[in-house]
Amino acid sequence: MPKAQNIIGCAASSRRHSRRATARLHETIGTVVNELIDRVADAGACDVVTEIARPYPIPIICALIGTPPHDWQRFSLWADEIFKMVSFAVNLVDEVPTVMRAWVELDAYVDDMVADRRHSLTDDLLSDLIRAEHHGDRLNADELRMMVASLLVAGTDTTRNQLAASLQVLFDHPDQWAMLRDRPELAMAAVEESMRHSPAVCSTLRTVNEDVELGGYAFPAGTFIFVNTFAANRDPTVYADPDRFDITREEPPAILTFGGGVHYCLGANLARLELAEALKILAQRLSNPGRVAQAPWKPLLGMSGPTSLPIEFDT
Repeated sequence: MPKAQNIIGCAASSRRHSRRATARLHETIGTVVNELIDRVADAGACDVVTEIARPYPIPIICALIGTPPHDWQRFSLWADEIFKMVSFAVNLVDEVPTVMRAWVELDAYVDDMVADRRHSLTDDLLSDLIRAEHHGDRLNADELRMMVASLLVAGTDTTRNQLAASLQVLFDHPDQWAMLRDRPELAMAAVEESMRHSPAVCSTLRTVNEDVELGGYAFPAGTFIFVNTFAANRDPTVYADPDRFDITREEPPAILTFGGGVHYCLGANLARLELAEALKILAQRLSNPGRVAQAPWKPLLGMSGPTSLPIEFDT
């Protein structure tokens, strides 16, 4: 099989198995969210960004791939360091040694995990992928390492920032928060609408394959461009009253935040599950939350979202 086809096939295989693995995560997600709320419940106040959103996704990713809890902090540090390679907030040249050291350590850890799973399969994504080898869906060592690194990097900061962004827009619309509290079945719709209205990822990078002119501007082949998915998700020709935040929109068109086609986000199912379960539980447990200060956002280029989100709520 040509290499390009092999990569696409491996991505499709990973997506199939990640759906099965994410279905097993409901109990873990509930435990993590409730523990985070327990830490702030008596105070009646917290910074959502630092005390809920930031620590939330790492235990979920680790549970998905089968990492024991005592190593979760190591994964959090690796994620922070590796993510610098796609951050606009640092000088990548200065950070290369840190990024490469973290990546080497992560790869070595994954190699040890894979070797262990080949002798003793468990109930996690890595074990699912190894079981699938008997049916021809084989990932080589490099692909297994890349899959774990991709889940860790792509599934950490994105979820952290989107959870905070989704909570902010819900807090700012208390009628929608109350609706979610009373109708928890709207949790997935709340995810879709908040990612449309207030996305943490507002653009995607693409390469122009051939010379093209658009809107009076010429883009030579090979040009790197940022596609503005934020604008697309607010397109008035696609969404009625696009600036209105409404978690009860009926059959809205699909958002473009997760990309599309062969570029569709491999972790979309996991992200939706994490966000929906978190919003559902938080709506049940945080009574009358409200912002008590401004919630500044990072620049919309690259990974955005609130840098802080201080709230108070009834105890």
